[in-house]
This record gives sequence, structure tokens and C-alpha cells, in this order.
Amino acid sequence: MNTNTSVKAAIFTGAGQPLEIREFPITATPAGYGRSDLIASGVCGTDLHFWRGTLTVGTPSIIGHEFVGKLTDCDPAEAEQYGLTIGDNVIADIAVPCGECLLCKTGDDANCVNMGVTNGGSIEEAPYLWGGYTEVNFTPLSNLVKIPATLDPTAVAVFACPGPTAMHAFRLGEQAGLKWEEIHTAVVQGGGPVGSYAVMYLKAMGVERVYAIINRADPAREALLYKLGADEVLTLATLDGEAITGKLQAENGGLGVDLCYEASGSPRAIPQGMNILRNRGFYLVPGQYSNAGGIEIQPQVITFKAVRIIGSSQYSMIDVKNYLAFLEKHPHLVPIIRDLAACYPVSEANKAFEDALAGKNVKTVLVK
Repeated sequence: MNTNTSVKAAIFTGAGQPLEIREFPITATPAGYGRSDLIASGVCGTDLHFWRGTLTVGTPSIIGHEFVGKLTDCDPAEAEQYGLTIGDNVIADIAVPCGECLLCKTGDDANCVNMGVTNGGSIEEAPYLWGGYTEVNFTPLSNLVKIPATLDPTAVAVFACPGPTAMHAFRLGEQAGLKWEEIHTAVVQGGGPVGSYAVMYLKAMGVERVYAIINRADPAREALLYKLGADEVLTLATLDGEAITGKLQAENGGLGVDLCYEASGSPRAIPQGMNILRNRGFYLVPGQYSNAGGIEIQPQVITFKAVRIIGSSQYSMIDVKNYLAFLEKHPHLVPIIRDLAACYPVSEANKAFEDALAGKNVKTVLVK
């Protein structure tokens, strides 16, 4: 338990601006909330979009939505309602669906049109510490997910957002008819955290041949993708896009691949993803999470191939739980995942951001 009377947090003050490291007092835990001490909190691509200005968020604020910590204070009776006890390791899920809109009422609360967040509170009002870039976090007990004691919480933090993001995208695919026994070849566009998790998951699901496409030559990143399960890593800087497209279109006797997962965030990936798919193939697109510009596509490809293109932006509590269940089912992957965490104290959040923006780490996390 944190016995200090104050803790550090990194404050986002605007696009392109350095994070401001500030001290905040630890105040009383509000009713219905849990206070958690930081174990590890990821720097997400969404946070980098905020810094670049391609997504917007209120300022000043404590950004970050991948907080993993140890629950240190709450009302025990309230916590018991959610299967929680003081001392549990937890993930703080920021999404608060309204429960009333059409999406919520039809079982798709991840796409709630009135979505609220738990990290949107003002840093000028107690308890101040709402977000992820902080040594102590306050989150409603209803939004805390217990991490099984068998799992390393720092390893869990590595894919705390990419994992549930992928689980939701694949779940939407399954709802649209995706049957894993029919997926023999799959492609992941992008080798960052979202793409790395997808490669690992696809291989664990029994896909016979998994390709990864990355933009630039990076021997360390390529080696990691092979370690996670990729059968072949294709580099756009080495093979041009047309050569890669031609190679992948040759799969399934010349029909193309069964599934493509877009995790690069580059609009240029979309036409290629459509072109490499076989007729009735699945294109899962969780990676286009900011306005990075437009791209020309050939819409007749959608028609004549009858491809199934599925967008997926958010995730829900069930996806977080499914992510944890996946890690429990594949314990041999957990040490590999843990090694991906490049750890920085909250006081060095600007260095962490700088290295994340430069692509130096597979996963950048803040720790105490």
C-alpha cells in the first residue's frame, strides 16, 4: 500500500507539448470507487495520437487508459459486489456505456453512442487522479477487473488495451460468421502492440500460416514477430507493395488469404488488405483509430469479392475478461509478453513518450 501523502502524475497540456510532472495529494476514496497503486500503465497509440493532434482530449488532464495496479483502498462490502477484495491486482477499464442506447440494448455496449469514461474527471477536483499516467488511480469498482493471481500483472499491462481490442474485433468477426476451422491463412498489417498481439492470437487459434507485414526493416521487430508465431514477416521497405500483394494473392490456390487484420494505422494499408483477401474473406479493421488522411479504394472489389469488412474501435468488460482468460490458457506466452515491457517511472514520462513516438519499444509502460 502506498504510504506517501502525495504521488506523481504526468499531465497532458496539449498537442506537441511536454507532459507536466505534478504532485497530487492522496485524498479519501469516494464511495463506489477503488484506489489502486500503480504496477504498470501502458502508453497507447491513442495517447500518441493526442500528442500529434490527430485525436483530441480535454486539457489539462491525466491521459492513459491502460492502468494496472493493486487495489489498496475501497469499501469492502461494495467491492465484494464485484468480486474484488483489497490486495487484488486489477485492470482499470475506462469505458462507461450508457446502457440505454440502441447499441447497448442490443448487446453491443462497446459501441455505445453515449459512451462515458472514468478518466475524464478534472485534475482540479479531488480525488484528482483519474487517468493512467499516475502513481495512484481512482476508478469505479464497477470498472475494475480482477487479474488472476496466476498472472504477472506487468505482463498483463503490456497488452491491456491491444489485447481486449483484438478480442473484440475477433468477437465481431465470429458474430459475422468467422469460423476458426475455416481460417488457414491470415495476414496482420502492422507490427506494433496491436499487430503483435494479433499475430500471437491467430497462431494460438490454430491458423496454419500467419503473415505479418511491417513498414521498415527492423531485425529485432521481425525476430519478435517470429517468436510470437508469425510464419513469415514481409517488409514493405524490402519488397514493394505489389510484390507482397501478389505473393499473398497466391494463397488458397490463387484466391487470396482467408483473413486480414489491419493494425498499422496507415490508410495505405486498406487497399492492399482488400486486394489480398479471397472471396468472402474477412477484413478486421481496428487499426484506423485517428484521422490520418484519406486513400483511394476500388469499391468494386468489395462487391465482386463479397468481402466482409468489419470495423472495431472500442472494447467492453467482457473483452478484458476474455483477454485475461486467453493469457491463463496460454501461460507459456506470458514470459514472452513480459519481456516486451520497456519500463519508465512516471517522473520520466516525457522520455517514455519520446521513445514511444520514435518506435524504440514494442510496448512502453509507466511504473512507480
